[in-house]
Amino acid sequence: MTINLNDSEIAEVFGNADPREHAAEAESRWGATDAYKESAVKTAGYSKEDWQRVQAQTQANIDAFVTAKQSGLSAESVEAMAAAEAHRQQICEFYYACDYTMHTNLADMYIADQRFTSFYDKHAVGLAQYVRDAIYANAISHS
Repeated sequence: MTINLNDSEIAEVFGNADPREHAAEAESRWGATDAYKESAVKTAGYSKEDWQRVQAQTQANIDAFVTAKQSGLSAESVEAMAAAEAHRQQICEFYYACDYTMHTNLADMYIADQRFTSFYDKHAVGLAQYVRDAIYANAISHS
C-alpha cells in the first residue's frame, strides 16, 4: 500500500509499526496481482484522517475477535463469524475486492507467517488461530 504521510504522521497513525518496512516485500510477492494494484490505487489518495479511520476499524475488528474469544465463544459462533465478515468488508472497503477464497488465503497466512501470528497473538493468546478459524467458518457459511 502507498502511504503518503510524513514520518511524524506515520508515527502518529501507526505508532511503532511502520508499514513502509514491508513495502518492498509486498510488492515483490504480490505486485503483479489485481488486488495489489487495486490497493495501491485506493491507498495512494489516503489522508492522515483516512489512515486513522483504517486503524480505528482495524482495532474494532480485533476487539470483536478478542471479545468473542475471551467470552468462550467458538470460532464458529455468530459473533466470531460477524467479526470475520467485518474484517473481510474492511479489506474490501479500504484495500481491494476480497472474496471468501481470498479471505481464507489471508487467514492461512496469519498462521503461516509468524509476523502476522504475533500481530494477533499480542492481543490475546491464540488469537491468530481463532481469527483464522472464524474466517474459515464465515466463508463456509457463505458457500
